[in-house]
Amino acid sequence: MQTRIAIVTGANRGLGLEASRQLAERGYHVILTGRRLRKVQTAVKALHAQGLTNTEAALLDVTEEEHVRSLVHDVISRHDRIDVLVNNAGQAFNDTFMEAQSVCTVRPATVLKAFENNTLGAFRLTRTVMPHMNAAGYGRVVNVSSGLGQLTGMEGGWPAYQISKTALNAVTRLFAAEATGNVKVNSVCPGWTRTDLGGPEAERSVEEGASGIVWAATLPRRGPSGGFFRDGKRLPW
Repeated sequence: MQTRIAIVTGANRGLGLEASRQLAERGYHVILTGRRLRKVQTAVKALHAQGLTNTEAALLDVTEEEHVRSLVHDVISRHDRIDVLVNNAGQAFNDTFMEAQSVCTVRPATVLKAFENNTLGAFRLTRTVMPHMNAAGYGRVVNVSSGLGQLTGMEGGWPAYQISKTALNAVTRLFAAEATGNVKVNSVCPGWTRTDLGGPEAERSVEEGASGIVWAATLPRRGPSGGFFRDGKRLPW
């Protein structure tokens, strides 16, 4: 079998880096991406030191259409395909403590920033990668979402982040409907993990959070598509 080719966004730290590590351990060739190339290169150097030389670094700002087109063109020209796309890049985008708490005080510009990064970033990449996956008859797209993006049980707080993740779940459903062959598109909630975003008090390790992402990235042919999952278990939208 040919080595699977995976792209992971926001991969210089946290969940993106750990998902990259776990995929590389499974034999995937992983392209770690981020908007600060030196930081991604440092992350890749650390993986190489662990013996995971099947990893490389690439510059990618998911808000820049030209970055997306350039990256996909480069990967396709060198490897002839993209088997896995993990849309992990994202930020909380809450300017002040009050804005983190109330939809009544959050600025529309903050919501727009969150949407641009957390939703449209994944939209741009998936739209560009999906035709190659459909043509090849194989692909796994994983959108790293959040329980805060669930409409079921949604309450106040973190409005920019919640809105952007809810919209990301809609992106998942729409692309899943247009996936053909053995191409699957899913959303994954990693749970409250000890990352820069989750903080040191979070209940889950980065390894635990990333495991659900890797599960969706390595689904068998009979695996689900168009769903929302945590630890391989379906969540309500």
